[in-house]
Order: sequence, then C-alpha cells, then structure tokens
Amino acid sequence: MRDERSEGEGKYGPLETYAQGEIKAYHGIVNKWLLVVYALLGLWAVYYLFKYWGGLGPGLGVGG
Repeated sequence: MRDERSEGEGKYGPLETYAQGEIKAYHGIVNKWLLVVYALLGLWAVYYLFKYWGGLGPGLGVGG
C-alpha cells in the first residue's frame, strides 16, 4: 500500500514513502553497481550463446 505523501525534496528529487514510512524510495534512480551487474550478465549471455549453444542440437549435425 502506498502513502500519498512525500517527505519533501531530497538529493535526487522527491522521496516517496511506503508501508507507513518503513520503505523510502526515489523515483527513477538506478544504482551504478546494478548497471554494472546488468552489463556483466549481458556479456556473459553473449559469451555463453557462442561458446556452448552452437550447432543444430543433439543428433541433428551432418555426418553423425
């Protein structure tokens, strides 16, 4: 459940409160470490795609 009040302006804009003030959040802020995690997961996915997911699948290759 969301409270409709905010605690005013913070460093990153208005601070929204939820659960009677137990949860506080800024709108639209993504931490830099989380962006790094997303980038690493994307790179790992591309690596895995080319390294381990090659070929047509079991029994579908030519001359097997």
